[in-house]
Amino acid sequence: MAVLGILFSIVGLGFVCWLLFSLAVYAFPFAIGLTAGLAVYNSGAGVAGGFIVGALVGGLTLVLGQLAFASVRAPLGRAMIGLLYAVPAAIAGYSAAFGLAQFGMASHGWCEAFAIFGALLIGGMAWARLALHGAAPRAGSAPFRPTPLSVPAAARGR
Repeated sequence: MAVLGILFSIVGLGFVCWLLFSLAVYAFPFAIGLTAGLAVYNSGAGVAGGFIVGALVGGLTLVLGQLAFASVRAPLGRAMIGLLYAVPAAIAGYSAAFGLAQFGMASHGWCEAFAIFGALLIGGMAWARLALHGAAPRAGSAPFRPTPLSVPAAARGR
């Protein structure tokens, strides 16, 4: 029974870590949605109104960021939009990795090293997710279809 408890604890901790780092990617839209939701709540709309407005504004922030990233072709503009989403995610990844590293390590230097690695990993993942979802196909390009390997014409005797 104890082995089963340990196994469930490991699986549960792994799930919480995966969830924490997956959600850290969306730190910027969450912060904007939270700010809007709290502003609406403090204006007297209540908990339901604050939650609905916060969710809508956070989702809209994410979608508009992806559309802006896809439509802007200038490298500097894409970099600015990408950094707008990646920097808050990197800060959230740093905090999450530092907190998790403190559970298992006594050395502050190693905690910092793991936290910096977590920040780079989460910031890069936020950038990649924004680029992946925000990438529009170029005009005139065909969709990717994998083709079977073919023998070159020279090898076939032509």
